[in-house]
Amino acid sequence: MRAYIRRAVVPAVVLSFALVAGCSSDDGGGAEASKNEPAAEASVEPADAPSEEPSSSAPAAEAPVVKVGETKTWDYGETDDYGQNYKVTSKMSVTVVSAKYVTPAEVDTTNEPEHGQYVELTLTLKNVGQAPADVMLYGMLEWQDAEHAAQDATTLEGVGEGPDLDTTYKPGQSVTGKVVLDVAAKGGTVSYTGTDDPNAEAAFVVELPSS
Repeated sequence: MRAYIRRAVVPAVVLSFALVAGCSSDDGGGAEASKNEPAAEASVEPADAPSEEPSSSAPAAEAPVVKVGETKTWDYGETDDYGQNYKVTSKMSVTVVSAKYVTPAEVDTTNEPEHGQYVELTLTLKNVGQAPADVMLYGMLEWQDAEHAAQDATTLEGVGEGPDLDTTYKPGQSVTGKVVLDVAAKGGTVSYTGTDDPNAEAAFVVELPSS
């Protein structure tokens, strides 16, 4: 009786082990198969074309051109402490009273002009705005013509004689004074480049006579 039971139990154990092994084999194969299956490709939407934004750079502001006997107004402005955020704070006018080509003796100097020709320019500057304006012509006047590139035209000749144009103008105030410039030839233009406007090459331009 004991021998029969022992023989019956052994096949049952073997069968049970085979079933368990089979299940384990099926699970592993299924998992391995799922690993080998290619993943579903995600649909990629085409990116929208970048919108074209308008350029932030403003066009260059044109400076008023003034001839002898004319008066033109020009904007005076300032930037912040970092040299940015320019804004117009006041308005100035310039009148070209006269432009006369002179010799060294006529401006009481023995210095010959380095560029070739002295010109005595008489201007009237006036603050026609609502806030003070600081004007500094010295070192800020450039002469040029069709044949000569822009160059500094300011000199020390005549400085200290008569009213000084380089000053602070309060609203309503004006000064009529002279500056002696050193230019390469008669004619051409003199530009006042003392402006903080990043889009302007000059605040105003004086057109010199040809003789």
